[in-house]
Amino acid sequence: MTTLKNIPESMNIPLFIGAGKIEYGQKAIPTPGPGQILLQVKANALCGSDRTQFYDGSETTPGHEASGIVAAVGEGVQITIGTPGVVFLMDFCGECRSCKKGFTNQCFNKRADYGFTHDGGYTPYIVVNENVFYPTDPSIPLSEATIILDIMGTGGHSIKRAQLVHKDISSILIAGAGPIGLGVLAMAKILLGKEIPVFIMDFVQYRLDLAEQMGAIPIHLGNKSLVESIQAAGFTGIDVAIDTSGKTSARQSSLDILNQRGVLICVGHGEELHLKVSSDLIATERSVLGSEYFQYHELAENHELLKQHLPYLSQIITHRFGLDQIQEAYELFFQGDTGKVIIEQ
Repeated sequence: MTTLKNIPESMNIPLFIGAGKIEYGQKAIPTPGPGQILLQVKANALCGSDRTQFYDGSETTPGHEASGIVAAVGEGVQITIGTPGVVFLMDFCGECRSCKKGFTNQCFNKRADYGFTHDGGYTPYIVVNENVFYPTDPSIPLSEATIILDIMGTGGHSIKRAQLVHKDISSILIAGAGPIGLGVLAMAKILLGKEIPVFIMDFVQYRLDLAEQMGAIPIHLGNKSLVESIQAAGFTGIDVAIDTSGKTSARQSSLDILNQRGVLICVGHGEELHLKVSSDLIATERSVLGSEYFQYHELAENHELLKQHLPYLSQIITHRFGLDQIQEAYELFFQGDTGKVIIEQ
């Protein structure tokens, strides 16, 4: 094993004990084995999918949007010590049918979900397999580098899923103006053109204001219904609706507002969707698709887009905290008055 100098033997880590409480304890710094790297974590972004770990507790250390610097490498690793980069959540096998076709988010033999099944980015050091590490340009600050993960990755992948069945998208609706919703908004503007109308609906004014600042048409559902808002803007329906909320009501209203040939993309995990097959799907030729995370190869494209659009995308990051402030960060994040929240080390 080859390492940087001055790596300590142990580290202070947050303990997610449940009931929305975080304590701290000591843990030995792991050693990378063959094909693995030890990453000195510099930043990790909070995510709504951390909610269960925060409130119910977690035996592993959460954090699935990590960036950092390679501090040590195991046998056979090609990446150079000192390389900055980010960690792809899903440790894909690279050998199954899905992986060989590039569908690494649908690996049949997935080995880990970092931050869920294995320790994630709220530890000062983590060991990951080399294949899930993506090097980033040193000109990109490591906190901002996390944007190419859930924000650009998940957001952009949902747009590409819609394009599979709708080649002439002229309007988009996003359900939920949280960080993923903002990511969908940003990638819609970047991939489809800044002139495309993108509606975004939520109940949180802070997030709607941020979305409007980024070019969206905000819909505050506490003030006016979705149908009223769409019609007031001169539209009778929407081509693509992307649900990031995971709520049945949001999915249902999004489906109902679709044009003929419209597409509903379900990104947020959670509740149900009820369909009347004849009217909702057959007669209108609408489609309903799922969109899970993104594929590893998409990181390369998004890396270049991040360099081109860094000031625009960086607006999504609204709060930054230290590792000793995770409790405060989560409490603020789940209140809703934030964009993306970053833990920096």
